[in-house]
Amino acid sequence: MKILLATQKPFAAAAVAGIREIVEGAGHELVALEKYPEQADLVAAVADVDAMIIRSDKVTAEVLDAAKQLKIVVRAGAGYDNVDLAAATAHGVVVMNTPGQNSNAVAELAIAMMIFMARTQFTPATGTEIQGKTVGIQAFGNVGRLVGQKAAALGMKVKAIDPFLPAEKIVEGGAEPAKDLEDLYATCDYISVHIPATPETIGSIGYDLITKMPQGATLVNTARKEVIDEAGLEKALEARPDLKYVTDVMPDNYAVLQEKFGLRVFATPKKMGAQSKEANVNAGLAAARQIAGYFETGCTRFQVNK
Repeated sequence: MKILLATQKPFAAAAVAGIREIVEGAGHELVALEKYPEQADLVAAVADVDAMIIRSDKVTAEVLDAAKQLKIVVRAGAGYDNVDLAAATAHGVVVMNTPGQNSNAVAELAIAMMIFMARTQFTPATGTEIQGKTVGIQAFGNVGRLVGQKAAALGMKVKAIDPFLPAEKIVEGGAEPAKDLEDLYATCDYISVHIPATPETIGSIGYDLITKMPQGATLVNTARKEVIDEAGLEKALEARPDLKYVTDVMPDNYAVLQEKFGLRVFATPKKMGAQSKEANVNAGLAAARQIAGYFETGCTRFQVNK
């Protein structure tokens, strides 16, 4: 089978070497398309491939139409909103992710962002400490639980909410369950967002929720840009000069936010959550193993378009 490693944002060299070893060791061919400048390059590259490993690359209906032999796509990472799942299903293509492989990298970044904003982006101004503060975790999955563990180790109180977990599971994970989303926002000095972008969550965090936050609170988003109502965020920051926003997914209105609110807002120039050497290797190797397993035994354990 021919497997395409399509990464506009390339893996670390060690990850590529490991992927190649797994793929070729299983008797398949690996071809790489890295740092490609246009989406058309990806469309052209998929014509004769049987499988794809991607990162943030967009697997659209156009890509799937062009990939006549494609059987499986694995997104090296947890999120998969860059893949058109309906189109993949219509083409009979299995789509998988690699949950948990990037979790520690994202969790460390979330904690780092809290400290960065608490210390006024490392400017000479007097900041605050995060010890003794309360962090609210919105979605208590792989990343959320790790954020809670690290926050607790730094002396923070941890609350969490997750619509897919009963309260007892949140307690088992080391957090106090919030009564509801409004309770989480109203009682936490930091809110760490880890929800996916779905029809239910897109634009769900806006003025009403943000302005419920306590005096001096900070909203931390290492999830998806789309879950934030950016107009509502801007309005909330205007109404509440004490609030801060830090994100790993640059808002469309970031220039306006910076101009208006200065050190109260910060966005990484490019999504950094999974950008660690370890996460690179973990996710890439997991993707390669999942493809090899699929072709060997038909295993679809992490399929997301069932």
